[in-house]
Amino acid sequence: MVINIQRPLVSTSEAKEPPVLSVEGVSKKFCRDLKQSLFYGVKDIAADLTGGRRHNHRLRRKEFWALRDINFQLQRGQALGLVGSNGAGKSTLLRILSGLIKPDTGLVRVRGRIAPLIALGAGFNPILSGRENIYANMSILGLSTREIKRRFDDVIDFAEIWEAIDAPVQSYSSGMAARLGFACAVHIDPEILLIDEVLAVGDIKFKMKCHQRLAELREKGTSFILVSHNPYHVLNVCDSSIYLKKGELVLQGDSQDVIRQYEADLRLDGTEKALGWIKLPEKSAAESLGLDILSICFNDKNGNRLDTLQTGEYAELCIQCKAHKPVENVNVGVMISCSSGGGDRVVSITSTADHQTIKLTPGYHEISMKMPYCCLLAGVYSANIYLKEGVFSFDKVKSFRFQVDSEQSTSRSLFYQPRSWEVNS
Repeated sequence: MVINIQRPLVSTSEAKEPPVLSVEGVSKKFCRDLKQSLFYGVKDIAADLTGGRRHNHRLRRKEFWALRDINFQLQRGQALGLVGSNGAGKSTLLRILSGLIKPDTGLVRVRGRIAPLIALGAGFNPILSGRENIYANMSILGLSTREIKRRFDDVIDFAEIWEAIDAPVQSYSSGMAARLGFACAVHIDPEILLIDEVLAVGDIKFKMKCHQRLAELREKGTSFILVSHNPYHVLNVCDSSIYLKKGELVLQGDSQDVIRQYEADLRLDGTEKALGWIKLPEKSAAESLGLDILSICFNDKNGNRLDTLQTGEYAELCIQCKAHKPVENVNVGVMISCSSGGGDRVVSITSTADHQTIKLTPGYHEISMKMPYCCLLAGVYSANIYLKEGVFSFDKVKSFRFQVDSEQSTSRSLFYQPRSWEVNS
């Protein structure tokens, strides 16, 4: 890997200012077997020492490409999103950009100082105090002792750990160490910030402080590469993005186009399971706990089954069930999570919270939850559906997958808000 460290340009008025980061044909391979990996490592070191060939362009036995021929550029002040499923190569790419590992092929050219917000506090020495770790960490990131002294108080004020600054880091909570790591990284005035799902440290107040600091750095011309499984975070921060899939760069360009392609691929990957309909085998009275789910689906106003929901349109969640005995008050629970948002819970609904009394007699029934508007955005969702009475659980379906499409532009929203407009004179 080639890293050219140069002083950042002060003026941004030049029409053809070179990129602060350039990735050219970067590939990285790993071995799935530990013993084989150690053998290859020794063999490669020997080849380097003797001037032999390492054959970096081809795979050896049990090796695979974690990244394959990645090319992109990052301009000054640009926020670039990096999306993809687990195992797509996002973290590997960030580790290469930060200099933690070397690519097998290709070059990375950097103009300026990089601050990796990848594993906050991971590089701290646990037996050293917070004060000593600040000097060690910020010096590694490129600051002189004089510069660290000048910024020391600002770092501690930001991390809010004055009372523990002279205690060993091993006595810190994970949150305290992460806050100190974040404070060190953002106070070196980096030209490039690598952010890998690390903005969830601390309480709400500290999170707001983190976002405010990042916004200040962006205004000063700092460039970002943001990795997140939540597409809404990427859309709200990054104008452009790149999409990695199985180590290859599938698409780069406008964030909205990239996220749309990423979510479309997620839906295709789950086609067989995301049909919006599930049927379960009927249980005998001996197998049943008293009330069983037989099928789950979505219907339209006319009772026709919906394979795909539409944002803003009417839908009914229909739960076919069989009661083997009278049940006085069934509590129906529906917990919906978003697959494309990293599995985050989107909505939690129970009939008891809605003060809805559901009384069932022995026999077959259909419980219907009517939604005048589907407020879910386009994407793939997974619902956990259960039937209870009090704390006793009759039956549950842990992963009822369904798909939502949208004809409207809602990508930068967290949910769909039904609405109407009028003018009063």
